[in-house]
Order: sequence, then structure tokens, then C-alpha cells
Amino acid sequence: MGVSWVVFLLLLLVNSSCEGAEVVTIDVHQTKDLLHSGSYSYLDVRTVEEYKKGHVDAACKIFNIPYMFNTPQGRVKNPDFLKEVTSLCKEDDHLVVGCQSGVRSVYATTDLLTAGFKDVSNMGGGYLSWVQNGFPVKVDEKLPQEKTESASEL
Repeated sequence: MGVSWVVFLLLLLVNSSCEGAEVVTIDVHQTKDLLHSGSYSYLDVRTVEEYKKGHVDAACKIFNIPYMFNTPQGRVKNPDFLKEVTSLCKEDDHLVVGCQSGVRSVYATTDLLTAGFKDVSNMGGGYLSWVQNGFPVKVDEKLPQEKTESASEL
């Protein structure tokens, strides 16, 4: 059995256990095409820190709403995730959800579908796959704590 079949079967298993919400996972090539079509928005569910270090650059609306936060106790789910998304997106908006490797985005996509969003797809492989395929990325300004550290080194 090839690797692609194993991945397919794992995704099928994840999809069938999503409380009735069928998660559709698309690859980064399909994602790029959808984002450039102009009718899809991209929801990056990584932390703000991850996002600022580099994110998908496409001709579409791009939102960064973390699905999880890093805490001293480990990662915890953002309790306001759905509220934050619904403040920026409508249930009938076309969304592609991505994270670093494709795990958090599956959970986020499931939550959005369960909450009533109608056209939400998960970007398989996440940002790492996007970068590996040489697609455009954007790096934001340095994080405030990095600027402070740089200034103190002078």
C-alpha cells in the first residue's frame, strides 16, 4: 500500500469521526488555485508568532485567528476562536483553513463546519507544504520582543 493511500485512509478516518461534519482536505496546489480565483479567503490558525515569521501570500483576504495558544502549561484551545471567526467571516464565505502542518487546521475546519459554515476546506500539509512547493510567502515585521532584544544588543 503506497504512502498516498495510507494518508488517504487516515484522512478518511478523521473525516468520518468529525461529528457529522465532513472535512474536505485539499493540497497546496488546489489551495493556491482557489485563493487566486478571488472567491476564497485564507484562514491561518497558527499562533500570531508563527504567522509573523512567515505566512501564505496570495491575492485574497487572509486572516490570522489562532486555534490554539501556547501557554506555560502547553497548548490550549482558543476559547474565542469561533466568535473571532464569525466576527470577520459569514457562514456562506468560501474559506481555506491552514496551519503549520495540517493538524490544527483539521480541528479548526471541523469546528467551523459544526458551527454552520458551509464551504470550508482544510489545506493538507499546511504552511510547511506551501513553502516546500516554493509558493509565495510573506514575512511580517519582527515581533516586538525581537525588536527589544535587538535594541538591547546595540
